[in-house]
Amino acid sequence: MFLGEIFGIDGVIVVVVVGILLFGGAAIPKLAKNLGSAKSEFEKGLKQSKTTDASTDTSAETKAPDTDK
Repeated sequence: MFLGEIFGIDGVIVVVVVGILLFGGAAIPKLAKNLGSAKSEFEKGLKQSKTTDASTDTSAETKAPDTDK
């Protein structure tokens, strides 16, 4: 969804102005960079968990059952 559809163009302008006032003009690019890196790290973690889950599932199926007496 686009914010313009929810708040209208006036609401988006107000949100941007308030964000600049709260964070300052210099902090906005740093915030955007941090959000981008957090997103990429999150996606990398999802990929790793999927490959880890897939490898543990296949290893559990091929493992011989224990016959401890």
